[in-house]
Amino acid sequence: MSRIIYEHASVDRFTVGTVGLPGERAFFIQALSDAGLNTVAVEKNQVIALSERMRELVKDLRRAELASLDELSIEPVPDSKPLEFPIEEDFTAGVIGFTWDASIQRVFVELQAITEISEQELLSFDADISDIEDPPDLLRVSLRIFQVRGFCDRAQALVAAGRQPCPFCGLPIDPNGHLCPRANGYRR
Repeated sequence: MSRIIYEHASVDRFTVGTVGLPGERAFFIQALSDAGLNTVAVEKNQVIALSERMRELVKDLRRAELASLDELSIEPVPDSKPLEFPIEEDFTAGVIGFTWDASIQRVFVELQAITEISEQELLSFDADISDIEDPPDLLRVSLRIFQVRGFCDRAQALVAAGRQPCPFCGLPIDPNGHLCPRANGYRR
């Protein structure tokens, strides 16, 4: 199979959402533009990490004055709409990265599919993806700063809407409680 690269040069919507009940939720990132709709399955920890790092990027851009004031002053647009249905997953994300392009004032986010290729095999190809027999699919999205901030706001709210942590051990509490290791196994 050949590699599929889904490219969204000017995205209308870049969002994260879930399907299922807290504790059993599946997380998805969606990109919607004139190029179409792409849905990528992600882990909750990937959403947390991406959101935190992108927030840091925006702070660094402001501090270092690398982004224009016009771009930084646009307020994020709250996105409370559900994910676009039907949810048809294009792939499951393995590697996620992003970069800032100062020349066009955009953040590029790339989500790469999980692959069966070992880290050693990837390193032995001298970073030439064309040598790999079945390279992983890729979603590439171009975002403005207000879209990045909107994504981060939604991601933070979505993660906070999950199960509440136990005040003693920090593990999530199920609706029927949990066996707390700090309480020597007693139910909380």
